[in-house]
Amino acid sequence: MLDQIDIKVLQDIAVRAGKAILEIYDQPFEVETKDDKSPLTAADKASNEVIIEGLEKHYSSIPIISEENKQLDYDTRKNWEYCWMVDPLDGTKEFIKKNGEFTVNIALIHNNESVLGVVYVPVKKALYYAIKGQGAYKITDGGEPEKINAKAAQEGEIVRIFASRSHLNEDTQIFINECKEKYADVELVAAGSSLKFCLLAEGIAHIYPRFAPTMEWDTAAAHIVATESGASVTIPESGEALNYNKENLLNPYFLVQRLS
Repeated sequence: MLDQIDIKVLQDIAVRAGKAILEIYDQPFEVETKDDKSPLTAADKASNEVIIEGLEKHYSSIPIISEENKQLDYDTRKNWEYCWMVDPLDGTKEFIKKNGEFTVNIALIHNNESVLGVVYVPVKKALYYAIKGQGAYKITDGGEPEKINAKAAQEGEIVRIFASRSHLNEDTQIFINECKEKYADVELVAAGSSLKFCLLAEGIAHIYPRFAPTMEWDTAAAHIVATESGASVTIPESGEALNYNKENLLNPYFLVQRLS
């Protein structure tokens, strides 16, 4: 199945979704509140429509899990070998703040593993993508793909750690303090959405601790970008990788870093 997926088709869908987002971003918009208290805008809905239409047109046999769609019962989902995992606008809080740090995320899940991901940053016209076993790449403003590689933190050097603008909490602060004891110097780098995975994947930062709630669609696409760049995305307590299409779509806490 993976060899039947045209990555350029997915890139085009993500870019078109990004354009739909920017049409709303550049004008006044209203903010709704969903049942889980998270914000929702017309941009989330517009992007979702573009993505769902595109995926159903080109890959109608693959079911879709999207943040903005009604979720099917696990009794149905557990039998899926493949599914799409979509966040049409990751970083709605950043969108509302108008800081540009929001993304479009499309991932292909195979037997609970993210095996393909496209992450588009509309404001920067930057597109990150990865396919299992083929490396991670970045395309800037429609240019040629450039391979990207994560960098390992080295003792005795400055270590850059991502700390979310919207979700820095006590557990994250404890982890940062532990890093300050281990490394010569620690620099905090703030960024929103799945963009943190992608910036780590291209070596701009070394470690991304996420000790706060996320959903599977928040991470699936960027997960494969990070791992194909040489980083790991693991649960600190067990060292196991994040899994997808679980019964509960809530992620456990995780840590993204390149170990060597």
